[in-house]
Amino acid sequence: MKTPRLFYVAVVAASLLSAASVAFAQQKLVPAQSEIVFVTKEMGVPVEGRFKRFDAQLTFDPARPEASKMALTVDIASATLGAPETDAELPKATWFNTAKFPQATFRSSAVKSLGGGKFEVSGELGIKGLTRNVVVPVVVTQSGTATTATGTFPLKRLAFQIGQNEWADTSMLADDVQVKFKFAMTGVNKL
Repeated sequence: MKTPRLFYVAVVAASLLSAASVAFAQQKLVPAQSEIVFVTKEMGVPVEGRFKRFDAQLTFDPARPEASKMALTVDIASATLGAPETDAELPKATWFNTAKFPQATFRSSAVKSLGGGKFEVSGELGIKGLTRNVVVPVVVTQSGTATTATGTFPLKRLAFQIGQNEWADTSMLADDVQVKFKFAMTGVNKL
């Protein structure tokens, strides 16, 4: 008699896991409503650029953030500073070396709730074949079925060998870069 009950429990558990997998599989990034911006200073003047192409795979559960996973891939060749002559320099080895390193990646290792729609996402950021640990503060808001995650985090461009040779001089181009993002997502459970 114990076998049928155990079988029933196993079937129910499998069904719940399957339903959770389907729910997470329906979570999607909406690139047209999302953005990744980077800001630095050239000779003290703010310079803003952006990446036009990126994608993410998400399994985000606001009720159980510790079970959440995020993986972001950025097409580095899509970087733009808004000026054709400058944009032509960005793919070169001195800057992003897109021929050798076409993508930047972020893989979460931990997601922690700070309450009130605020989260802390830890993970590894990979650019130009170099990986650094980062902690990213994220604010999640919802309106209807739309979920938006926003945040800003600092990085040091020289830690990723971005801007080498004469551009390694931080009096010309600051080492500090602020990365700002807004990710619009669908399929996320209510906060």
